This record gives sequence, structure tokens and C-alpha cells, in this order.
Amino acid sequence: MTDTDVVIVGNGPIGATLSVLLAQRGWRVTVLERRPRPYRLPRATSFDGETARLLAATGIGPDLGRITAPANGYQWQTADGQTLLDIAFTTEGPYGWPDANTMHQPALEELVAARVADLPGITVLRGHEVVAIADGEHVQVTAVDADDVSRTLSARWVVGCDGANSFVREHLDVPVTDLGFSYEWLLCDVQLTEPREFVPTNVQICDPARPTTLVGSGPGRRRWEFMRLPGENAAELNTAETAWRLLAPFGVTPGTATLLRSTTYIFQARWADRWRVGHVLLAGDAAHLMPPFAGQGMCSGIRDVTNLAWKLDLTLRGLAPESLLDSYGHERREQAREAILASVQLGRVICVTDPAAAAERDATVLANRRGKPAGRPEPAKPLAGGLLHESPGAGVVVPQGRVCAGGTTGLFDDVVGRGFVLLTTEESPSDFLAELGTHVVRLDGSLDIENVYRPFLARFGAASALVRPDYHVFGTASRGDLPTLADALRTSLRTPVPTP
Repeated sequence: MTDTDVVIVGNGPIGATLSVLLAQRGWRVTVLERRPRPYRLPRATSFDGETARLLAATGIGPDLGRITAPANGYQWQTADGQTLLDIAFTTEGPYGWPDANTMHQPALEELVAARVADLPGITVLRGHEVVAIADGEHVQVTAVDADDVSRTLSARWVVGCDGANSFVREHLDVPVTDLGFSYEWLLCDVQLTEPREFVPTNVQICDPARPTTLVGSGPGRRRWEFMRLPGENAAELNTAETAWRLLAPFGVTPGTATLLRSTTYIFQARWADRWRVGHVLLAGDAAHLMPPFAGQGMCSGIRDVTNLAWKLDLTLRGLAPESLLDSYGHERREQAREAILASVQLGRVICVTDPAAAAERDATVLANRRGKPAGRPEPAKPLAGGLLHESPGAGVVVPQGRVCAGGTTGLFDDVVGRGFVLLTTEESPSDFLAELGTHVVRLDGSLDIENVYRPFLARFGAASALVRPDYHVFGTASRGDLPTLADALRTSLRTPVPTP
């Protein structure tokens, strides 16, 4: 018996999302947040189509369109406006959502908070700062409120979603890999007084005189970021006067916009080497920090808790041993590491202030891309290992199309349901899959109205694909081999393969 099943430390978008994913599965969740009130300033400005799908799993999908604006593209430009990199976004991406969705983060957090309020299993304690964690048969978490009154809660699991300066991570004393790649930038969030169209929505100006970023941040809002130059005084950069001076060439003045915030920040590139110690886990910025150039910071955190939620659920239900949680850190740490390395690689190209080096960079890139059309965003990264069955397609993210079933037409996740999914052209022979609540989908033309899923199976020469609740394919099977695939999942969940 415990006071709660899971304690989540931190009520930002990552912690709040995890609380919903667990409560929807019937678990008691207590969220401890040190801030007495919600943080009203934006941090992240966008999320990709895969992340939109993950957020929709919390029940806020119908309202996402109200607080987001699809981005139409992303370009890198030279100082004189030549295109170095051109990526076109579409509003109908492979995961059922626009490729890129700009947003005002406080508006997103309000949506998730409203969903939290609808679920009876969640208790949010604001103004409670965690000061001690003791792991044993149960985890004891001690927090102190604004009146310096302490309270201790017992839980079966604790998840630290408490950001870059995570108390939970420090308490666990886990080693951190830091790539030492960081620069200081001035961030300027503005609300435009008149509608303006920006094509492309997101631009990276690779100007050695001042590398500059322009991105959408939701309906009517926009962000500019200006890199601090070598030898430049940080205090002088971090003023409203400097912000308006740098914004003026873009037609952004006190007469055309409201400056919501201007502040400097230093990005980092690092990850925790361990994401689980006993019954305590890390997620989001507590587990990893990355430069902003690939726009994957918050997205990575949402992927963390989506991966973690279904594994915690199976462990709490007694359908899998605690060692299943080891696969969480193994899978997500590797994906986060790849995202960080990719962001650093982009940053090394963008953050060039030497004119000769920038000219050489521009000439090389322009020569290589001459005549090439705009590219498309890369697909979601597959899992490189972990809880997977060795078979073609294992680890990839299954796409999402519109389907028709039972007289209802809509996105697959909404019509069929979320959780384990078996896409198949055969009968399901497994009572174990039924025990997991697996949605068995017999593919035919009347259901697969956009012809998404049959070609997906054909791509791997498969008659069936077993999909995990985080939309990664556990494994595929050819005709007649479905029982083997179901048995492989049973074996993997009950005796997970040891992971480093």
C-alpha cells in the first residue's frame, strides 16, 4: 500500500503529459511542482508531426489545431539571401498531423492542464519542492511547501521531469555526458499587432556578422534569436533596447509588435548516462539537453514519457517484471543521443562568425545543392535496439492514415484505439495479445481507405505487424508466422533481454 502509484517531480509539459498517460490507464499519480503558479512565458515553439500524434494520445487532439499554426517550411540562408538548405513542410504528414506545428507553449500547457483536471487519478501539488528521495520497498518522497511545511509521500515509482537543473538527477548522482558545445543567444518573443505571412515560416540566417534564427511560435506570435558575438558584452546584449534594434530590420518595431520577452540563454548538449536507478527514473530535460537547431528538445521529452508510460503500466499491472524499465533508458537514451549529435552538427554549421570560414561553407553548400528541389523532413527515427523482435521493420514508427470502421471515419488512432495494435491479414491466434488489450486490425480495402497499411506491410514482405503503444513496430511476421511473433512479445515482456 502506498499513498500513490507514481510520483512525478515537475509539472511542465513532459511531467503533465506523463501524468495523463498514466491516469488514463487507471493509476494514481501525484505531481509535485515547485512553482506555485504555471510558468506563463514560452520556451519551446514547435513540435513535429510524430509528437503531435503522441500529444493527441492524451485526449487533447481535437484542440491542438486551435493553439497551433502549421509551418510551411524551413530554410537556411546566406547573409545575402541565397538558400543553403530548403525543407518543405506539408499539413498532411505521414503520422496524421502537419510535419511541423508552431505553438505558444503556455497555451499547450493549458490544454494538458485541462485534461489533467478531467481525470480523477491525478493530484497536482503546486509550490512543493522535493528535498529528499529514499528508495526501498517503496519510494519515500519528501517535499516542502511555501510555508516550509514538509510532507512525505510513498510511491511505487518516481519519475523526475524537473528540467535542466533536476533535483532528481542530482540526487541519483548519475554521470552526465557533456559535449561542451554551447553558445549564448538573445531570445526575443513577439506578438504581432497585424497579421503577417512568413514564407518560409522558419529561417536560419547563417550570417557571420550575426547568426540569426526566425521561427513561428503559434498563431500571431513569432520568435527571433540572435547569437552573441565573440567579445560582445552579455549584459549589453540582454536589454530591450538591443532587442528592438536587432528586430527593426525585420519590420518588427514597437508600432508593429509587442515584445513579450527578451532574454539571453545558453544552450547545452548533454545527456544522463543512466535513466533509471532503482525505482526512480528520469525524463525530458532532466535526462537530456540539446541545441535548438533541430527543434527536438520538447519532442524528445514527449517521446520519453510515451515510451515510459506503457512500460510502467505493464510493470504496475504485474504483466512484466521491473527489469522491463531498463529497456526505457536504453531505447530513449540512444535516440536522444542521436538527436543531440544531429543538433550539434547543425549548430557547428550555423554558429560560424569567421567571414572566411562562412564564405567557404556557403560556396561548398551552394555547389552541392544547385538545382535540387526542396527536401522533405526526415521520417521519425526507428529504434536501434531494445524491446524488439528481430524481423524486417522492427523499430520503425508505423504511419497513420485515415480509416473507416464501424461507420466511423477518422485517423487510425482515434477510430481503432491506442495501445498494442496488431495489423494483420490473418486471424489472431493469441490469448496473450488479448490479455494486453491488443487491437487486432484485419486489413482490407474498406478499412484502409487511404491505402496506408497494406503497402506498409508489403514494404517489409510481411503479413502482420505488431505495434507497441508508442507506435514503434515490435516486429513483423510473414504468413503463418503470427504465433511466433506473439510468443516473442510474451517472452520479451516477461524476461526482457538485458540491455547496457
